Amino acid sequence: MRKLFLARLLTFLFVFGISTPSFADLTFSPITTDDGVTVILVRGTFAWEDSLANFSQIVRSSHATVVSFSSGGGNVTKAMELGREIRSHGLSTLQLRSLECASACALAFMGGVQRFAEPGAIGVHKSSFSPDAALDVDTAVAAIQELTAEIVAYMAEMGIDPRLLQVALKTEANDMRYLSGQEMKQFKLTFNGPAGEEQRTSRPPPPSPAQPSATFVKPVSPASRSIPTAISGIVRHTRGAVALKTGADKKSANAATLRNGTPLAILGSVDRWYRVRASGFVGYLHHTWVRVDQFDATIGNQRLIQIKSFDNLDDALTYAQALPLPLSIYLATNGWYAVTIRKSFERDQAISITRSLKSERAVPEDSFVTLGNTYVMRLCCD
Repeated sequence: MRKLFLARLLTFLFVFGISTPSFADLTFSPITTDDGVTVILVRGTFAWEDSLANFSQIVRSSHATVVSFSSGGGNVTKAMELGREIRSHGLSTLQLRSLECASACALAFMGGVQRFAEPGAIGVHKSSFSPDAALDVDTAVAAIQELTAEIVAYMAEMGIDPRLLQVALKTEANDMRYLSGQEMKQFKLTFNGPAGEEQRTSRPPPPSPAQPSATFVKPVSPASRSIPTAISGIVRHTRGAVALKTGADKKSANAATLRNGTPLAILGSVDRWYRVRASGFVGYLHHTWVRVDQFDATIGNQRLIQIKSFDNLDDALTYAQALPLPLSIYLATNGWYAVTIRKSFERDQAISITRSLKSERAVPEDSFVTLGNTYVMRLCCD
């Protein structure tokens, strides 16, 4: 029954699609098939200034259940915004090969709660800037890093195997890699079962250490890896407050209770405990409870996702180069090197992304969310 429905729907879209001129601006056209199914055809190029309010209005008024695309791509951020709109309305996505969905459009397609596509209907490649973008090299590199991290988080949110990003990163921005039906199924880009079924029955194997990385690792000199002296900082604990201890031991008596954001002076350090002065008290706080001003810590209450740690930098670099994910490596106060997902997130989002990455076996099971208070400095990767 489902195959018959899809065949009819694909035929309808094919006829409609080949008779429809291309559009530069993003448009949303509701189409009702002979079977009474309403499909919204998204046509044109994604642009930053596009408003998606009209899309939501059309969904509600037309009672559409399916979205299809005729788009060569455009602005990545806007495509992910539309993907989240599609997901929020509980819509499925369907793609016919004659109605191309390439580049940023592939991200919008991922928003479907169920996803169907003909082989060769979805194209991916590296992200790039428009030719008239006036960006220096450093700014462009930083922007690409941030965008890549956003894409990884979005793919995890949508239940896509993040290894698909590696395929895209291997294809230059002026070229296009169209995915086979087998690849789309392998990376969970297409999925037509009940929510969660495929994740339980068809988990991909973990990435091979032999896989090439899209991450460029800059050289790090030994001299640059010395831990700076911790002089000042603030209290930052997952519970919002913490007890100042009378000794360098969790079992010692409490001297005071300090809330997050309380400024403090660091008088010394012993066995991974800081001796501090805060709010008129002198006592001890563990390294994990203090955000040190002299370290490369995350801002506010942002979290990082630590996926591995090593006792030497060479092993950490080798591991980071093998994974098709945007990563950072931090020197920690214990002298070890922590490998993390490059971007930081709000707590709930970090937890959700970590669970998704674990379910796809893209990161180890012992990966965890952390404030990163013990991270001294970011050593790579660009």
